[in-house]
Amino acid sequence: MSHATDSDESTGTPHKAGLFDIRNIIGALLGIYGVVLALAGLLGEHEPEKTGGINANLWTGLALLAVGAGFLLWAKVRPIVVPADVHAPDDDPTRPAPQRKRPPAH
Repeated sequence: MSHATDSDESTGTPHKAGLFDIRNIIGALLGIYGVVLALAGLLGEHEPEKTGGINANLWTGLALLAVGAGFLLWAKVRPIVVPADVHAPDDDPTRPAPQRKRPPAH
């Protein structure tokens, strides 16, 4: 579903949100927390009496890594295409200008 208006005029390819896509930011944060927890689960002290016999840090870290990878994959497979014809609201000549309140003169 690529339109001529969605493409970069110099290259003809769609302009994508890239790093500014919130899914990339969430995926990266979940991945960082997942690595920290997975390393804590592998290298830290394991206290099975507190967690019912499972390594909670390791499994939570692995789950965060999987969800973070899912977010990054989602952003890669279905990127947000930024339209090339976005105009600022001030470009509309039919829109009245905002009225500015002036401070009282003393």
